[in-house]
Amino acid sequence: MDATLAPATDTDIAPVFCTIVPPHVLDKLAQAEDPAVSGPARRTLEADSAQRTRRRLTTVIGTRAPDAPAEDGTPAASGEPHRTIYDCGHRTSLPGKKVRGEGSPPGQDATVNRAYAGLGATFELLLSAYGRDSLDGAGLPLNASVHYSRDYNNAFWDGDQMVFGDGDGQIFLDFTIPVDVIGHELAHGLTQYTANLAYFGQPGALNESVSDVFGVLVKQRILDQTADQADWLIGEGLLAPGVNGVALRSMKAPGTAYDDPALGKDPQPATMENYVRTSRDNGGVHINSGIPNHAFYLFATRLGGKAWERAGQVWYDVLTGGELAVDADFNEFARLTVAAARARYGDAAELEAVTKAWSQVGVAVE
Repeated sequence: MDATLAPATDTDIAPVFCTIVPPHVLDKLAQAEDPAVSGPARRTLEADSAQRTRRRLTTVIGTRAPDAPAEDGTPAASGEPHRTIYDCGHRTSLPGKKVRGEGSPPGQDATVNRAYAGLGATFELLLSAYGRDSLDGAGLPLNASVHYSRDYNNAFWDGDQMVFGDGDGQIFLDFTIPVDVIGHELAHGLTQYTANLAYFGQPGALNESVSDVFGVLVKQRILDQTADQADWLIGEGLLAPGVNGVALRSMKAPGTAYDDPALGKDPQPATMENYVRTSRDNGGVHINSGIPNHAFYLFATRLGGKAWERAGQVWYDVLTGGELAVDADFNEFARLTVAAARARYGDAAELEAVTKAWSQVGVAVE
């Protein structure tokens, strides 16, 4: 995620611009000698910069009004998704031409169909597992645009909607392929409407990590996998053939997702012992998110069963409980997960599992 945040008030949600591919990865690709690699990366960086500027303007002029809830003018039923997919036609004007609405059948475009299904899968996780009606808890319509720009190497949540690039075919494939990418970016919207975590240093890394957690839970729920069966990868299937890597990130083994001449080596640490102090990437938000990611993996696998049930419930309780400060660090988040586990499950296996998970990654809970 790459984000531009404005100070929020009690009645105003700070607009955000969140991408799945970190700027430092695109910076590395932009330096490649092969123009087939460097060209798309540079154009992606330019497009992302324009979007960040648009989000800053939004703080002055406000966000656009939501689309009409339904074709016939009636609001979507409570507890039902309202999805609209648009086609940018390889341009950058949003949202583009409407190509699929809620309840309409699949069409010929696989990208459109995947985007529609991914939005629905994320909606269903929130509703079925946690009783939440869309990202804002009040039935927020879910809009997405596909075929954004040309060879665009990213997907993003811009504070209003999802946007997907097709990838350049050299390093990245279509960004609708991994459903966890869709879930990850939509989860930035969930954070936007709940804790609204600041996007720098440890709170920014928590912002990123929360999105990885809910993104991977969307995938695991679709596949009906237990924590032990899951691969715990974010963006598996996104890297093009020939790229030395399996995904963008690994929650099971941070730092092992890729090691490629063009991409570089996955820089994520798994524990506080290797915490990265840097001024780049908003204080290492995409890098140090590996630590809370690994804590969640350890928590979920220690519990066993379906990770979106008990482990995911604890993370959801913290995110929506009203006590998580916008500038929370790892220790504060860990403390709140322990409190949430105790409040929901008592002094049982869940409490022991979450306490040990944070201990293993070197984060104190008191």
